[in-house]
Amino acid sequence: MPRRTLDNPIVLAVLGLLLERSSHPHQMLAELRKRSDNHAAAITRGTLYNTVAALTEAGWIAAQGRERSGNRPERTVYALTRAGRDELVRRLDAQIRTPQREFSQFLGAVTYLGALGPDGAEEALLERARRLQERTAADEERLAGALAAGVPRLHVIEAEYALSLARAETAWIDAVIDDIRTGALAWPADAVTPPAPPAPPSELFAPSDRKESST
Repeated sequence: MPRRTLDNPIVLAVLGLLLERSSHPHQMLAELRKRSDNHAAAITRGTLYNTVAALTEAGWIAAQGRERSGNRPERTVYALTRAGRDELVRRLDAQIRTPQREFSQFLGAVTYLGALGPDGAEEALLERARRLQERTAADEERLAGALAAGVPRLHVIEAEYALSLARAETAWIDAVIDDIRTGALAWPADAVTPPAPPAPPSELFAPSDRKESST
């Protein structure tokens, strides 16, 4: 099994599910899709089964038995091993400690916001802000309902984090819209495409340049 299968973000989700309880792949897929919009689009049945096979080969999960529900075929139930729990803790610790520059489609589009022109940019940002506000309101209602039903805050902490990100994005969009309207964010008359961003300091000199400068 290729090592890259174990580097798939789904690995962390599967290990986390099995930390909660033993499960079969069909159950895992349904639970992942129920819990996260991110996984719903990215994960397929084939991807999950490949991940389960890789985790089994690595010794991080193990077949615990088989179960049958009604007339459905028997399904293999998997459980987290001690090595799998250790790997889950290691990955969680590393990912929480280390901030990553994560690319998003919105960030990629904002890079070329100038191509829309002031009016087009304002219109598109207004529409995004409206949709974000609608989604945020619905998510806030779901989170409040879960907490009111007695779900521990720790069990829905990721929903709280997602709401914080959505609110911050909405506030930034509102500020940019205001800047477009007041002219604080202006479009040069000859603007066609935005200039390339400056290189980070570590990339200003190629390795050969640094070598030459040190001699």
